[in-house]
Amino acid sequence: MTIANALECSTSLDEIRSQLREKLHEVMPEFEIDAKAEIAHQINLLKKEMNAVILGHNYMEPALYHSVPDYVGDSLHLSAVSAKTDADIIIFCGVWFMGETAKVLNPNKTVLVPSDKAGCSLAEGINASDVRALKAKYPGVPVVSYINTYADVKVESDYCCTSGNASKVLAHLVEQGHQRIIFLPDEYLARNTAAEMDIAYAPALDDEAAAALDPNKPAVLGWNIRCEVHELFTPQDVDNIRRQFPGTVILAHPECSPEVIEKADISGSTKVMVDYIEKVDAPRYALLTECSMGDNMAGQFPHRDMIRSCNLRCQHMNQISLEDTLAALQQTRYKVELDAAVIEGAKKPIDRMLEIR
Repeated sequence: MTIANALECSTSLDEIRSQLREKLHEVMPEFEIDAKAEIAHQINLLKKEMNAVILGHNYMEPALYHSVPDYVGDSLHLSAVSAKTDADIIIFCGVWFMGETAKVLNPNKTVLVPSDKAGCSLAEGINASDVRALKAKYPGVPVVSYINTYADVKVESDYCCTSGNASKVLAHLVEQGHQRIIFLPDEYLARNTAAEMDIAYAPALDDEAAAALDPNKPAVLGWNIRCEVHELFTPQDVDNIRRQFPGTVILAHPECSPEVIEKADISGSTKVMVDYIEKVDAPRYALLTECSMGDNMAGQFPHRDMIRSCNLRCQHMNQISLEDTLAALQQTRYKVELDAAVIEGAKKPIDRMLEIR
């Protein structure tokens, strides 16, 4: 089943148990699989009864990822799905800013996030007043906000992007003649995207560096926040994988440092990673991203040899469990609520992103 398609979510307990055992027998003990299957069974029954759709990010725990989502994927894909769903309830198995994005695109629907503690270090590293200050510092310069931001930051932005379409959004603005683009908040994604496009980068708060940019060439002005998971990967991690597992294709998320990206074989979003594993035959694959994804890919592509030596987990994504997803449905809890003005303001940059994808 490819990432672009709806998943077939069984309501039969025996089928769910069998499916999870087949996919996760090397990842989880059988007794835990059986316990998770019973919860997934309840969720799939209740989901149909309530006309709910479940969106599952690639970083979800394996038992959740392989059982209850109607769609799985990265932020870009799931944002596009949420914009078109006819379900009454959207359950976003991901972090809070993802639920906010779904609410902006579906203001009249109920949007639930299974945990109210599922934050994001990037989203919490910038606020609307920070963006307003940058806009005052650089008048007329367009602001591109990574999808990993809260809705109030999106209100102050001209465009949104994900790691899957960042270069397309920036290229669109360069083609429009913009010589400077403010790109927030992930420093490494900004630096890596600028390098991919062969354009200059400078920290937006570094007056000397910004002033030194060639005024006749486009450049990216970045923020100073990094993903608390991806920044922990090091060039030595790449070297260790190559030494221990020769022939491994190493795929690194662009939120990793430029030094890691330079040593990796492929840099791209989680969708890029999924597509590569599905389509390209290699001796082994190693993913430098949130580590539950390696387990998910091992279950999704059992014929592929995944190196699962990573132990870097996102504390926020790990807040989302099958148990909390069931409770969210049963109690209709942790609703995403946004003011009408915020929804209206945040929708414009998200719509522009979706038009470019």
